[in-house]
Amino acid sequence: METVLWVIAVILVISGIVSLVRGAILMGALLIVAGLLVGPGGVSILT
Repeated sequence: METVLWVIAVILVISGIVSLVRGAILMGALLIVAGLLVGPGGVSILT
């Protein structure tokens, strides 16, 4: 389960960075924050 959460977190953060580069600052910031919540802290939140 931890590996799946890390993969989802990485995808969210990369998507957020791409959104920032393309000019969607709010969406990019939200994706990065979501990725950080799902990643390291998500394991303890969801279990």
